[in-house]
Amino acid sequence: MLLPNFSTFVLESGTDEAGRGCLAGPVTAAAVLLPPDFRHPLLNDSKQLSEKQRMHLRPIIEQHAISFAVTYLEPIVIDEINILNASIKAMQESILKLNPLPLYIIVDGNRFKPLPNIPHSCIIKGDSKYLSIAAASILAKTYRDEYMDALHEEFPMYNWKQNKGYPTLEHREAIRKHGPTRHHRMSFRLLPEEQLALDLNQS
Repeated sequence: MLLPNFSTFVLESGTDEAGRGCLAGPVTAAAVLLPPDFRHPLLNDSKQLSEKQRMHLRPIIEQHAISFAVTYLEPIVIDEINILNASIKAMQESILKLNPLPLYIIVDGNRFKPLPNIPHSCIIKGDSKYLSIAAASILAKTYRDEYMDALHEEFPMYNWKQNKGYPTLEHREAIRKHGPTRHHRMSFRLLPEEQLALDLNQS
């Protein structure tokens, strides 16, 4: 059973991100302010749910939340400030879009940069412990998946509809064959080192 609150503040926001380990596409973060009495038996860490369950829960979360927000940060930003900073920035931006602003923030994971005048706590595996973080994980995941589905229409050869930009063997083979796109994160190792060495020797 997930817990409703970590702090004593009623206006406590949970935040989480999706797509941190991907080779392509944005990192996507969400922040959610839930009312104190909100419960749902299915609500859990998005990774523990099927796509159908996540899509079922998303409108319920959005309907019942006091406020919610989603932020995308594109590969150009990820390459400039690195994926950890981009993940934190996306979560911060989502929180600052909330109305009202939370009085306390709980963050999935162990890294965050403080926002002025809003205390926070980082919680390892928070998405499997607290309702608002679980809700944020579902919004971040479903919105990012839809984003990658849309990109797939323009670049079907990478099969982002299926792999969502993650480093599957199929995705890496497509990069080797077709090269990277503007949606790939050039600061990431897109191909294994031995493949890159092979390509350089052949050129």
